[in-house]
Parts: sequence; structure tokens; C-alpha cells
Amino acid sequence: MSAELTIRYFAAARAAAGVREEPAPGGLSLAELADVLGIRHGERLAAVLKVASFLVDGVVQHDREQPLPSAATVDVLPPFAGG
Repeated sequence: MSAELTIRYFAAARAAAGVREEPAPGGLSLAELADVLGIRHGERLAAVLKVASFLVDGVVQHDREQPLPSAATVDVLPPFAGG
């Protein structure tokens, strides 16, 4: 069993989740994590997660199928508007 993840939400992801930060089960890929969080918080967050970028321990992760490191912090960053 992998150690629990810490999920931190920013901007529209925070608004959709209704929380700033929360734990999530370890041993998941980003795709699996997005499924878990979408079920937990509903379709509004699920839609944001489809277009979000993710930082894993401060590093951009593009591969949504790669398992996340144990006890990682995952930042959920929705697309930002502006210049």
C-alpha cells in the first residue's frame, strides 16, 4: 500500500472541488486519481481535471498513466486566462 497523496487545488479547480487541499489514496496514476476525484466531487471537477495540468512534487507530469510516487504532493492547475 502506497502512502497517501496530498492534492492541492488552484483557481477553478479549487472552486470546483470546494476545498483547497485534501488527501487521496496512494498507488494511483494521474488518470486513476482524476477518476477518484471526479467521483468524490462531481462532474464540475471532473471537467476541470480533463484539461488541467498537474505538478507532482513541483514537476510537470504529462503522462497520466505513470504511477505517482508514494506520498507525493499533486498540484491541480486549470488553464489560466490572461496575459
